Amino acid sequence: MKTTIYSQHQEHTVWLNKLSFYTDDMAIMQKRIEEIAKKNTAKEVQMQIEHFQNQLLVQANDMDEIKRNIKKDEKQLESNVLKNETAVDHRKVEDHYKEREDVKAFEDNFNKLRKDLNHFAAQWM
Repeated sequence: MKTTIYSQHQEHTVWLNKLSFYTDDMAIMQKRIEEIAKKNTAKEVQMQIEHFQNQLLVQANDMDEIKRNIKKDEKQLESNVLKNETAVDHRKVEDHYKEREDVKAFEDNFNKLRKDLNHFAAQWM
């Protein structure tokens, strides 16, 4: 499937903004985990805390990889434009289906993690 350079660039911008929001959300989630850890020293709670901290690390790594791929794709778009600036608004490029799926999967996983953490926090705060 083909799409326009402008359309793809706009989608990249939206994704990077979303990922920036999730970065901020991760910091809030980490603070919540730290609050729970201070108030609860039971082994059961500490194991869950470690689980959530590990999951946040996994999500951060996934997000970094997605950002790298988006930026790489953006550089390819820029290169395409610089090679031939004529009719940029009409020229088609291959759709970035994989990046779209990666962002969607990240959002689904992150939202599930947030829901699970909120449920855990409600139990132990």
